[in-house]
Amino acid sequence: MDLTGRTDEELAVESCREDSDGPAFRCLLDRYQQKVWQICYRLMGNAEDASDAAQEVFIRLFLHRERYQGKSKYSTWVHGVALRTCLSLRRARGRRQRRVATAVITPEMATETAKNDQSAVNIDLAQMLESLSEEDRAMLIFKHAEGYSYEELSDVFHLSVSACKMRVSRAREKLKQRFPRELAD
Repeated sequence: MDLTGRTDEELAVESCREDSDGPAFRCLLDRYQQKVWQICYRLMGNAEDASDAAQEVFIRLFLHRERYQGKSKYSTWVHGVALRTCLSLRRARGRRQRRVATAVITPEMATETAKNDQSAVNIDLAQMLESLSEEDRAMLIFKHAEGYSYEELSDVFHLSVSACKMRVSRAREKLKQRFPRELAD
């Protein structure tokens, strides 16, 4: 059965009828594997975590494939699943790292870290984005790195278009306030 000419939405409907990972789901997997990994990489920050997250995304897509209802493009739905999966994994990683860091940091280490932070004048974009909340960071990545329109952001984040515009604007302002020299107009 040739599935290459079918739309993503048609394949999604067909994959729900399949008992396991049949040809329709495998075709969707082939189409989205690279894009999902790219999104995971941007949200997770490194290749190893991105690969783990992408694998988790496709497991979730497979297990919950009947949840796609066709209200938006299939690609938007997939990217939303990738977003929520990555945010969930980052939050769990952050809690783990905070517990480990709290157990290991001594007062002397904290003082030395503060001195190093003050002397670090050059900061890269990834570090700037890390200063934002997970959702704001993800919204800026989807808007500027992935090129999403506000309408697409609205579908992915389950917010109104105006709320997405406001969140992107506020996130930009937070960055400008925190890094005035690096983001001078």
